[in-house]
Amino acid sequence: MITNDFYDVHAIADAEITYPLMEHFYTIQGEGANAGKPAYFLRLGGCDVGCVWCDVKESWEANKHPNTSVHQMVKWVLDAGAVRCVITGGEPLMYDLGPLTRELKKNGIETLIETSGVYPFSGVFDWVCFSPKKFKKPHDSIYKHANELKVIVYHTSDLDWGMEYAKRVNKTCRLFFQPEWSKEKEMLPRIIEFVKQHPEWSISLQTHKYMNIP
Repeated sequence: MITNDFYDVHAIADAEITYPLMEHFYTIQGEGANAGKPAYFLRLGGCDVGCVWCDVKESWEANKHPNTSVHQMVKWVLDAGAVRCVITGGEPLMYDLGPLTRELKKNGIETLIETSGVYPFSGVFDWVCFSPKKFKKPHDSIYKHANELKVIVYHTSDLDWGMEYAKRVNKTCRLFFQPEWSKEKEMLPRIIEFVKQHPEWSISLQTHKYMNIP
């Protein structure tokens, strides 16, 4: 028989695990399928994908950000009164996210992730936003987990490129094209026309930037 002590030991072990944390904040999700919903964001440091248009390049070097315990991160989420938490980066799947997501779920928090999918999938999530990048090939494990495919459009070629990824995700995965912020005025009209011809896709906008929130 497995005793409660077994579970307590593992819960303590999870709570003591640390991750490099660049920043954390409670805000409104601005993009994709969950836009408009309040969420606590945990932005982990570390990324080797190298997107030239990345707007959080300061997240790339993990050793520049303090190692923060799972216990502390979950406490921040609970103290804020949040009901959902988005784990983002950087590239969060550089790390085994099992300990962090187990503690969040144990405390009744809905868990979401935003990832380029370039590392093996880990963690327990209610929603997985897969945003592939041309700069590094995704790991095969991401496709069956993706609830949302969000393709950032920096160039018109990204539209056809994104269509190829839509063939690999599961049939229930929601499909989004999102203009890269600095190219929005140029790319949005092209995305609109493309989506009108491919109605299985939707448009995502970075609404948090219009609202002037993180």
